[in-house]
Amino acid sequence: MNKLLVLFTLVLTISVAAQTDQKIYDIIDAVSEENLRYNVKTLADFGTRHTLSDTISNTRGIGAARRWIKSEFETISKDCNDCLEVFYQKDLVKKGENQRIVKDVMVVNVVAIQRGTKYPNRYIIMSGDIDSRVSDPNDFTSDAPGANDNATGMAGAIEAARVLSQYQFDNSIIYVGLSGEEQGLFGGQGLAKYAQDHNWDIIGVLNNDMIGNISGVDGVIDNRTFRIFSEPITTSETDPETLAKQARARRFYGGEVDGISRQLARFIYKTTKTYMPEMNPMLVYRLDRFGRGGHHRPFNDAGFAGIRIMEAHENYTQQHQDIRTENGIAYGDTFEHVNFPYCKKLTAVNAITMGSLASAPPSPTEVSIGGIVEASAKLQWNNVEGAKGYKIYWRDTTSPTWDHSRYVEDITEFTLDGIVIDNFFFGVAAVSADGHESVVVFPNSIMRSTILK
Repeated sequence: MNKLLVLFTLVLTISVAAQTDQKIYDIIDAVSEENLRYNVKTLADFGTRHTLSDTISNTRGIGAARRWIKSEFETISKDCNDCLEVFYQKDLVKKGENQRIVKDVMVVNVVAIQRGTKYPNRYIIMSGDIDSRVSDPNDFTSDAPGANDNATGMAGAIEAARVLSQYQFDNSIIYVGLSGEEQGLFGGQGLAKYAQDHNWDIIGVLNNDMIGNISGVDGVIDNRTFRIFSEPITTSETDPETLAKQARARRFYGGEVDGISRQLARFIYKTTKTYMPEMNPMLVYRLDRFGRGGHHRPFNDAGFAGIRIMEAHENYTQQHQDIRTENGIAYGDTFEHVNFPYCKKLTAVNAITMGSLASAPPSPTEVSIGGIVEASAKLQWNNVEGAKGYKIYWRDTTSPTWDHSRYVEDITEFTLDGIVIDNFFFGVAAVSADGHESVVVFPNSIMRSTILK
């Protein structure tokens, strides 16, 4: 590649990367701290939202909480000409399913679907957990306000629905309150199976679990950093022969850290740094925290992309704690500990991610790569309906993010000249006419005809 072509490529890359959508900035501005405060306060004031708690009362227990959440989604729907399909999705979990299910319980999720105009069966999902708990996971009567864990995530999903429902998108968006998280991720399991049974094409799941604390037990106060947990590759069941082929391909060509959930995490990182550069998204190369579980995991188990968004510095005195004061320390997950400016920022991160993905064409389904003994890398991909062009990405093999790109139009194959294929990883995303990109797809096949034996 000569110097002029290198300069042209660099300029083209920068110009495409700089393309932004004013609508996304408007979405950020529309997120209301006041609404989040009201939502969290209302949820905390139900006393307890334990999965096994009261379902009859209108003022206390998980039954009252889920009815209120459903009514909020319905009110939002009225304000956008009935643009949301709001319903309960539920499954009976029998006593003894695990040690935390001490009686039969109906695990009920609250779902609100905003249908896409072009791809109504493609979904980007934002979830928050409805349920809460105290120190004893089987104590379903004591006060468990669960203000941060996880009224903040649930409040964020409601607020995101209010903001995004004022727009129309090509793809569908789902806002959901999941139950049964503290008892064994039952709500996520139920909705993941529902998605499979109804043949949902899920772009990704954004599981929000604790997005309101900035003061950690590590002594750090940080109102800009947040974590994105993602597993490296899918663990969904497949046949042993396919698993063996995948393992062999990863051994020779890489991809150990390039599964669909990891690409979703990188998309969130890129979108945040583009539209909210003051924020510090932290990519955590792990499914979840040590010994802990989140509601993205059941979707991962079902083969869907899913990640967890949460605060960077936790305070364990305010998680899974009986409300009390010991040695001058106030224990308990109560309202006064929530930082709402931070909760607003992370709600905005979710909203702009969903708005961007809901505006993008589908990702390519087939991406191939090959190279020969010269300075070049050849990529091929399938044509994507609705794509104006494609963006070829590459990065150092040790880099966590896609750092270099080249935009192309009207073609489904391209050779990057002047690059040593062995030193980089590659991927391809589809791009809409207004610049919205799909999630990057790591090469899922090798052009063996171009590889020397």
